[in-house]
Amino acid sequence: MADSTIPLEIRDLSKSFGERRALDGISLDLAPGEILGLLGPNGAGKTTLVRSVAGRVTPEGGTLRILGYEASDDRARLVRGWVPQEIALYPLLSPWENLWTFGRYQGLSGAALEAGIRTSLEWIELADRANDKTDKLSGGMKRRLNIAAGTIHGPKVLLLDEPTVGVDPQSRERIYAMIGELKGRGVSLVYTTHYMEEAERLCDRIAIIDHGKIIASGTKDELVKKTVGTRQAVALDAATPIPQALAEKLGRLGATVDGMQVRLSVEDPAGEIRRLLELFHAENVPVQDLTLKTPTLEQVFLQLTGRELRE
Repeated sequence: MADSTIPLEIRDLSKSFGERRALDGISLDLAPGEILGLLGPNGAGKTTLVRSVAGRVTPEGGTLRILGYEASDDRARLVRGWVPQEIALYPLLSPWENLWTFGRYQGLSGAALEAGIRTSLEWIELADRANDKTDKLSGGMKRRLNIAAGTIHGPKVLLLDEPTVGVDPQSRERIYAMIGELKGRGVSLVYTTHYMEEAERLCDRIAIIDHGKIIASGTKDELVKKTVGTRQAVALDAATPIPQALAEKLGRLGATVDGMQVRLSVEDPAGEIRRLLELFHAENVPVQDLTLKTPTLEQVFLQLTGRELRE
């Protein structure tokens, strides 16, 4: 018996298209109120997995349950929302008419539908454009309306497929705020993105898919620790040429010196940077710039997949 309190429970899911194995034994859980980032190269299986959860693709094997219901169950449709990457709106209808249409698709009617439309328009800050033609809206406005169309029925589990593609920075920030508001309402989200900074900023946990398998999952810090490690990179630019005596001392610290540039991998940034600066001060060599870079999710991704995300 499936646990009906688990928003999304996937066990050993498989799906093939001809000779290509799109999903190859995927198992994954989504916790209540969690934002799970789903990352993977093109062709890795992300789209097939999302469409399986959305009920648009029927897996060949394994189980997939949404709050205890099979993905094809009408009760799953009532608690599930899906915002596809493509703008899925009627361009010649107004925002009000689009939300009315999508609300009816989701089983809303009467006063509940009217209230849902009004609340959604205010939420996406389009109440003043409610009666304009949708094709006259900006790209960011359409993206926000696309999200409202997928959430008007108040889903408890939401699939967000690259919701910020092609939007300006202001619209992106508004979408981020909307995602935070959904999480605050207790909605559990699966979030796919091609922007690593989005995954780091928004997601509680990240799953990386490649060749139809989940090859790693965890928080950003957990993934970093398991793959690239916790050491941080120090880059220092001197204002004057580095003398040979200083270069030799830096070498004993494990640093590399190239002209007036110094690069050093550190485990204890505070202590090792202090020693580095003390050496420069002792040799009377001024420092022009110093940066400390922590390991990134992109480094994790590249190490695990060997490919760039936008391949």
